[in-house]
Parts: sequence; C-alpha cells; structure tokens
Amino acid sequence: MYAERVLSGMRPTGRLHLGHYHGVLKNWVRLQEEYPCLFFVADWHALTTAYDSPQVIAESVWDMLVDWLAAGVDPQKATFFIQSRVPAHAELHLLMSMFCPLGWLERVPTYKDQQEKLAHKDLSTYGFLGYPLLMSADILLYRADKVPVGEDQLPHVEFTREAARRFNHLYGREPGFEDKAKEAMKKLGGKDARLFDELRTRFQQDGDAAARDQGKLLIDDAKSLGHVDRERLHGYLEGTGKMILVEPGALLTEAARMPGLDGQKMSKSYGNTIYLREGADSITKKIRTMQTDPARVRRTDPGDPDKCPVWQFHLIYSDDGVRAWVQEGCRSAGIGCLECKQPVIDAVLKEQAEMRERAQPYVEDPSLLRRIMAEGCERASELAEETMRDVREAMGLSYS
Repeated sequence: MYAERVLSGMRPTGRLHLGHYHGVLKNWVRLQEEYPCLFFVADWHALTTAYDSPQVIAESVWDMLVDWLAAGVDPQKATFFIQSRVPAHAELHLLMSMFCPLGWLERVPTYKDQQEKLAHKDLSTYGFLGYPLLMSADILLYRADKVPVGEDQLPHVEFTREAARRFNHLYGREPGFEDKAKEAMKKLGGKDARLFDELRTRFQQDGDAAARDQGKLLIDDAKSLGHVDRERLHGYLEGTGKMILVEPGALLTEAARMPGLDGQKMSKSYGNTIYLREGADSITKKIRTMQTDPARVRRTDPGDPDKCPVWQFHLIYSDDGVRAWVQEGCRSAGIGCLECKQPVIDAVLKEQAEMRERAQPYVEDPSLLRRIMAEGCERASELAEETMRDVREAMGLSYS
C-alpha cells in the first residue's frame, strides 16, 4: 500500500563508541543501500530519563551526528532529522494518548526493567510511562514498514502494531466504507475481484495469513487503483477499515558482539569503551593495557583465548589466519599478550582513521552539518504532514 521505508533513531546521551558502531551504525550503512531510510536524533526520548540534565542532550546532538557520518551513514542515501524539529511527533503522540489504554503502557516489559536499572532516578513521570507510545508515534508518523530492532525491543514493535490497529479500527470506518471498498474491488477486474473476495474470506474466516499476503500483493500490483482505493482495499482485506496508519514489521538485528575492554558489554557506565574518532595514542594505550587470561601470569605461561577479552576483539577484527595464529600462539605460549594485541590495535586504528577522515569536513565546517539537518528535517516534516492530514481528517479535526 505504501512504499517500503525504514525508520530508526538514537538517543543523544553522550559520545558514541564501538559498541554503537557494531551494534547499530554498521547496520544502518547496510540498510541505506537497500531501502529508503530515515534516521533521527531521538532527543525527546532522551528527556524521558534525562529530564533533569538536558545539557547532556544539547552537548551530544551534533557530536553524535558527526559520528554517524564518520561511520559511513550517508545523507545522500538516507534522511537525517532531529525529532524535536518535527512537531508532528508530539501531535500524533498526543492524539494517540486519547485512545491508548493505560494497561498497554504498564505491561511493556522494559517499563519495570528500566525503573529497576535506573532506581536512582525518579521515573514516576508520564513521559517515562508514555515513551512506548511516543516511539509508536515516531514509527507510524512516517508509515515505516520496517523497524530495525534487537530481540529485546520486539515488544515495542508489537505495541506499535496494536496502536495502529486500534487507530484504524476506531477511525478508519469512513461513512459507506464497505460500499466504497466493494466499488474499489470492481476496479481489479472480474477475475481478480473474485480472487480477492475469496482471499479475504479465507483470511477473515480461517485466519489464513498466506491468503492475506496474496491479497495484499493483488492490491499492490493493480495498476487501476488510486491511493485512496488501495487504502480501502487493504482495510477491507484486514477486516478493519480504511488503512490510515501502517502496521510496521520488525527487522531483527543480531545482538551487538562488541565487548568492552574488560570483556563485559561495552558501556560508558562500565568505563570500558573505545569511542568513535578517539585519538590513536589513547586507543593504543587502552588496548595494550587490556586485561588478558588471568592464567598467563608470566610470558611463558600458556593461556586460553576463550577466557581472554582480547580474543573477543579478534573475532570482530581479525581474519581466520590471524585467529589461528592467536589460538596456537596463546595456548603454547609461543606469543606474548602484547604480540597478540597488536593486530587488534592495527585494525581498530585503521577503522578509526577512516572514520576521522570522513568526519573531518564536518568538524572543520559545522555549517555543512547544519545544512544537512535542515534539509533532512524539512523532508521529514513533509512526510509527517502527509500522515497527519489523514489522521486529523479521520479524527474529525479537519475544520475546512
């Protein structure tokens, strides 16, 4: 019904590190080659937990955007924008809050998890309770059908699907909807109209998902249908109404494999990070002083790479030949820990040098970045307004 579109965002909460690069940004670089993508700075989301320290957000936004560019995310291939620069996010969030049951928000798994993890902060606020709904508004506003998430975020995508379904059920029933849908069905042509009706029946009566998917393809392939008729037929097929908001699908991404310098997950709170665009001397020192297998007290002691945090870096940065050299040399004490670390140092420095080179024009001339964001925010606002016109009309808020 609508064009394929990917949406993903990131909170500006401080400098980005290699965990962000391998966990998110590398995936964005791949996705921008395959789909139309929108990547946004989720500054309002950052306020849900950092409402008492907004200066961190303000200081992080532009540095984070430079890190995106350094990582290879390309504004010529994807749209960059800042959430708070597109007020329609707040408008859709407000309108959806009018019909979102309180219980839906309270049962989101991360709600209680985050409260426990951030017990030192007062999170008894509506902003924190309502952030899943704001996230849903972010996605639905752009009719994004693909949302890259980790497995732990799948409940947020399902929440968004439920919100879209509820909206379409409440507000998609335009007067005479069924008659208009049947008239639209006739435009498919006799044979395809009969097939569509059969597929619709099989899905609604028997729950045949394959029939629903075939029906969607039939609509999308029909050259005779206009935009509004396509919306009606999608809603008629699903048994809802006019399909105003698109139910997104999750693009499941692999969990980030990037360990910290101590073997734990790389995180600022653990103090075990290597930042994007960090200086070569600092990176070299950090890796050279990484802890290794505690069994290797002396150079002549054999070790076990599987018990060494440095090995986790080799899994990401080294090829099969180097890994075999590490396994043999460590277990036989044929190489020392500093020798083992050198290929990792070389690989990280090479990666970082490329990042710094990509970032340099924006560091030297910040106006380039401002221009990219102004254009991206304008493009995002245009897409958002297309959705909001339909939303306002459906909710009786178009007073023309």
